[in-house]
Amino acid sequence: MAVEQRHDEATCRQVDGGITRVFQLLGKRWTGPIVAVLVEQPAHFADLCRAVPGISERMLSDRLTELGAAGLVVREVDEGPPLRVSYRLTPSGAALEPALRELGKWAEEHLPESGPCTE
Repeated sequence: MAVEQRHDEATCRQVDGGITRVFQLLGKRWTGPIVAVLVEQPAHFADLCRAVPGISERMLSDRLTELGAAGLVVREVDEGPPLRVSYRLTPSGAALEPALRELGKWAEEHLPESGPCTE
């Protein structure tokens, strides 16, 4: 016998605040792949551009700025010549590694491959 649960409409629509914040940041296009690259090691801007096929320099810059504002990425200027900018994860950003690895495993098991990356 099923027990009927009653609650108001607002309760049905409420999503966990933490999940909402995570997907507001990491759910944006390109953000996950950028973090995934930086989980492996710090990278220069040009290397990130090459590692995330299809991303424009402008979009990469915007996403890195957002990740920096969220406290997940640090921008560092490497003394030149030539002057180069690199990015690395903060401890908070690096703490995403286990979750990203689990999401990758889940995708391998449950999401069909869509073929080559397209924009």
